[in-house]
Amino acid sequence: MKAWGTVLQIAFTYIGTIVGAGFATGQEILQFFSRYGWMATITITLAGLLFIWLGTKVMLLANQIKASSYEDLNRYLFGPRLGNAFSLFSLVVLFGINAVMLAGAGSVFREHFNLPYQYGLLFTLLLAYGVITGGLKALMAVNSLVVPMMFLFSILMVTAAIGSPNAGNWLTWSSDYNPVRIWTAPLLYVAFNLATAQAVLVPLGAATKNPHLLKKGGWLGGIGISLMLLGGHFALSSQMPGIAQFEIPMSHLIGRLGHGVQLAFIAVIFGEIFTTLIANVYGLTLQLRQRTSFSYNGIVLSILLASYVVGQIGFSTLLSTLYPLFGVISMLWFVRMIHPRGTAPPM
Repeated sequence: MKAWGTVLQIAFTYIGTIVGAGFATGQEILQFFSRYGWMATITITLAGLLFIWLGTKVMLLANQIKASSYEDLNRYLFGPRLGNAFSLFSLVVLFGINAVMLAGAGSVFREHFNLPYQYGLLFTLLLAYGVITGGLKALMAVNSLVVPMMFLFSILMVTAAIGSPNAGNWLTWSSDYNPVRIWTAPLLYVAFNLATAQAVLVPLGAATKNPHLLKKGGWLGGIGISLMLLGGHFALSSQMPGIAQFEIPMSHLIGRLGHGVQLAFIAVIFGEIFTTLIANVYGLTLQLRQRTSFSYNGIVLSILLASYVVGQIGFSTLLSTLYPLFGVISMLWFVRMIHPRGTAPPM
């Protein structure tokens, strides 16, 4: 039972690190999959297999080389010079994501609870500090609470869509997009998400002594991500093509299920924002601790305060430049993970 408890914690942490606010709102699933019609069902299956394989491989490789942070893994994959450059660029992107997540939390408080934007920022900052200073075990505990909520939300979405007249769209609806674009989308999605998720997956893999538990947790986590992607795609497809016009597509489905479900939806969005935030800050802290002499708690506080400051002025312009570039670089990382240097860990 204890072993399976560890496996579930690994799986939930993996899922919580990958699945963010963009997933909860439906935008990620819509942009990378559902708008491509029935072919998305196949590309989601492909993405799911890659999440199972490569996500597990990241953790096993980190365990094999005894990595202290994702910087150690990047040095192993690319060599010292390129590995350091990739890690530094990852640091900037992760910090940018932190600022956006923190700003997103403030928006949730302002728009859904009619509380000042600053209250949401400060509450999230203090809560994040309390969790991250508790180390990896605290992160795993939070994900063990939040991820089941995400699954419940996915089930509600599927339930809402089952009675729709177009419930079969996920297998029949067609689109006119270029096949190259359709088949590239799942590769970009997996590459970008795993390249950023390594901030937590690497220390998680290094901290778990038993590789067999890592393997089971990675596979279970990958399967969970796949099921949530398919569930979201099924729900969104039932409302295609009209639902594509909404900024938060899932809210269109949620609105028909009552006030209680809407509150659950808000809780899930905040939970996914929060798990992404704490995962990135934790990964950045471990990397900066390797490069500086500052204390762990001091680095955590510095990152959160810097994210708070940037969250005031916005980060959208910089991210609009960094995201596409990081997407390209993530594909290089993706290819290197498929063919790592040295002896690959057994799968």
